[in-house]
Amino acid sequence: MADAFDADVVIAGAGMAGATLTLGLARAGLRCVLIDPQPFEAQVAPSFDGRASAVAYAAFRQWRVLGAGAALEPDAQRIEQILVTDGHAPGAAAGRGRGFHLHFDAAEIADRADGEPLGYMLENRLIRAGLAAAVRDAGIQVLAPARVAALEVDARAATVRLEDGRALRAALVVGAEGRGSVIRRAAGIGAVGWDYPQTAVVATVGLERDHAGVAYEYFLPGGPFAILPLTGRRASLVWTEPTARAEALKAASPEAFHAHLARRFGDFLGEARIEGAVFTYPLSMQLAKRLAAPRVALLGDAAHGVHPIAGQGLNLGLKGAAALAETLVDAARLGEDIGSLAVLERYARWRRFDTAMLAAGMDAFVHLFSNANPVLRLARGLGMAAVNRIGPARRMFMQEAGGGLGDLPRLLRGEAL
Repeated sequence: MADAFDADVVIAGAGMAGATLTLGLARAGLRCVLIDPQPFEAQVAPSFDGRASAVAYAAFRQWRVLGAGAALEPDAQRIEQILVTDGHAPGAAAGRGRGFHLHFDAAEIADRADGEPLGYMLENRLIRAGLAAAVRDAGIQVLAPARVAALEVDARAATVRLEDGRALRAALVVGAEGRGSVIRRAAGIGAVGWDYPQTAVVATVGLERDHAGVAYEYFLPGGPFAILPLTGRRASLVWTEPTARAEALKAASPEAFHAHLARRFGDFLGEARIEGAVFTYPLSMQLAKRLAAPRVALLGDAAHGVHPIAGQGLNLGLKGAAALAETLVDAARLGEDIGSLAVLERYARWRRFDTAMLAAGMDAFVHLFSNANPVLRLARGLGMAAVNRIGPARRMFMQEAGGGLGDLPRLLRGEAL
């Protein structure tokens, strides 16, 4: 790249997708600058993000290749089974004996997934900490806190101007700074989306009994209720309710909240007690109309924000990071201009269909499962029962959720760039 450039690639947004992309590019020899309004120290604080994420086994392979796996492994809880149940009544322990259900077991695909689980549960703040350590170990330049004020693009370069007056010139700028992406707006890329009348109540709970690596998702008319296993006899609770009820739960006294929780949770894992703060997250859908423009690529929530009903939002961003890293590294090795639209369209074509299909599928799931319509309940129940009985279909779902199907980038196959 030209000597006048401050970097080959400037990545705006040091979240999980942005940091993963930066590691992939830097380890393949590209010069990167990572910028974020929040320093890493703030991003790993317990008060910054109360969520945990289900990480596909293919995405975890990527972190191992990029040098972050060793830091993340101790906090990664294997998901050995997933139990999905449907019904009206409270109590997530409805289980396989009551109503329609789906049951996924990692043992069924062990021969195809090299013994990997269905996925790994990790708290977001611990993922951020592991990635931050890997970024520091790789010697990547990080500007944080630093906020993007403007973007200028010409035929040869993109210039990011920061609020403090600094300017960074690079062949390419990646917008990975979330749904309100300044880079996306500055590049003239529009977005379509809508709010759901739902809010997720999120908390970590301590359990009386061991969860055995089983993830439970229980569909109720107000929204899904998920109990997701964490290390140390704990679980991440994702309790989706209509927004007014969710806000009332957040504002309730500890005694009232625990009473509602006990009624909803059931007693199949013994008593569940809240550990730490209760968080709420309004739910929405947002898709960028394009993934690329001259000198600009979009990644993570800047490109696509989906409902968490199947826990695929982060995995979508990590797939994008692997695909974009491979596209840029291969182009640089051929001597191509990595910021040209011809190169960036390869990334966009690679990810466009999968992104659109997953977003549409998640939206359909929300409407299909978050209601009490008896006709829809019967239809979804029959569908769940059919998938449960058809082994090949069940195994295909598990491999897809684990990121093991499709045109996988090399990093998701566990191969270095």
